[in-house]
Amino acid sequence: MNRTPHIRTVVSCTLLVVTFGAVATACSGPDGHPLSAQPYDAAHQVAFNAEDDGAKVDPDRPLEVTAKGGDGRITDVTAIDDKGHFLAGELSADGTRWRSTAALGAGVKYTVRVSTEDEDGAPGLRTLTFETSPAKRHLTVEFGPESGTYGVGQPITAELNRPVKDKKARTVVERALKVESTPRVTGAWHWVDDKTLHYRPKDYWPSGAKVRAVSNLQGVKVADKLYGKASKPVELTIGDRVEAITDASAHSMTVKRNGKVINTIPVTTGKPGFSTRNGTKVVLEKQYFVRMRSSTVGIGGSEFYDLPVYYATRVTWSGEYVHAAPWSAGSHGYANVSHGCVGMSTGNAAWFYENVRPGDLVTVVNSYGEKMPTFGNGFGDWNMPWDKWRKGSALIGGTRDGASPVDTARLRPQAL
Repeated sequence: MNRTPHIRTVVSCTLLVVTFGAVATACSGPDGHPLSAQPYDAAHQVAFNAEDDGAKVDPDRPLEVTAKGGDGRITDVTAIDDKGHFLAGELSADGTRWRSTAALGAGVKYTVRVSTEDEDGAPGLRTLTFETSPAKRHLTVEFGPESGTYGVGQPITAELNRPVKDKKARTVVERALKVESTPRVTGAWHWVDDKTLHYRPKDYWPSGAKVRAVSNLQGVKVADKLYGKASKPVELTIGDRVEAITDASAHSMTVKRNGKVINTIPVTTGKPGFSTRNGTKVVLEKQYFVRMRSSTVGIGGSEFYDLPVYYATRVTWSGEYVHAAPWSAGSHGYANVSHGCVGMSTGNAAWFYENVRPGDLVTVVNSYGEKMPTFGNGFGDWNMPWDKWRKGSALIGGTRDGASPVDTARLRPQAL
């Protein structure tokens, strides 16, 4: 029987008269085979470079499916992992070969469904399952801060266990680090260094927002022989917008909650040679009692001090706090006499301590001090303009701005 080679849609329909007068049509393909028939087993027609014999497959090799025997062609290939993710691939124009175009995951189980047709256009099906070998080198992510409630200025941090320098690899990492917020915000990751990323919105987080950061790196190929590993997500609840603005020249702090002034406090800031840093900082932690020693920040001689300090709210890792300073009570509201901290009465310090939380904003203006650095001494993230921040994303600019962050586990000095 002669057939036109490239025509696969010829059908014949016969009118059937059924008992009780029902009328239906039955459609069949070439040779009279019903189109609704189950696909034949195409095992003899399809070959893989990975067989389901229990052996682990090298994830660094692409998956290949080929038609064999010359008696048919591949019409479609669907490869899905055990999490429902599709593996991208490309089918040749003649239907003889399909090859994955995305990297296989490591330690992942795949199900591959291959549709075929023979020379007569009859449909065939072959299904394959296999697992890839686990990775020998892993990339893990540790998100910060710990889950909890924070102020509107709290950045999200991602610490990698290995350095990632290549831009392509950074792009893979960044695409897998997802930050979801309700309500939605515009935000971006910024590469601080080869192992550290910070995420912040364009503007501060909305009060009441729910934020969740997750890593989808598990099993994903990041670089040669390097694959992502599962990481613990972090969930934040954003509290009221609390801002403390210290005017060093006026010796005064204004505290706002959701835009409304709730307190004005007379303060003292850093004296000449020890001026408090200008710019916006983020509350890092609160300590009811701290023993502050000048030796921890390299201050000695006539400037030496060793004092018990109460109601201490830390804003830099190098030792800048907002705290009680009863020894300088006569200067509060009149003169700057500290070694860089913002000092106030014990009563006001206690009130401040009780009304702020990590992530709240502390800004200093009109000081002779240097500008708060963006990275390396706490969270100065908000001092970088948004357009420059976005350029630190591997998906946008891929630049590296700012110094490497300080090892906060080792550096915990205090400045009075």
